[in-house]
Amino acid sequence: MYRYRYNLLLFLVCLSSGTLLAQSGVEPAPDFLRSIGKIYVVVAVIVVVFVGLAVYLWRLDRRLTSIENQIEDHA
Repeated sequence: MYRYRYNLLLFLVCLSSGTLLAQSGVEPAPDFLRSIGKIYVVVAVIVVVFVGLAVYLWRLDRRLTSIENQIEDHA
């Protein structure tokens, strides 16, 4: 019974907090960054991070493949 009440209370708190945050009069961050031209810097940093991560994973995969081939040759 307590678990049911706890879940109901948690649901109501989550529901009410969403409406409180929706009434904020603050300008959203993407609009602010776009207005001063900094959104392109943010996008560029995100792209650089993802490209770097992709290159790292690609090189790691190549290394692991070569190690697997060496193990198969010796076995």
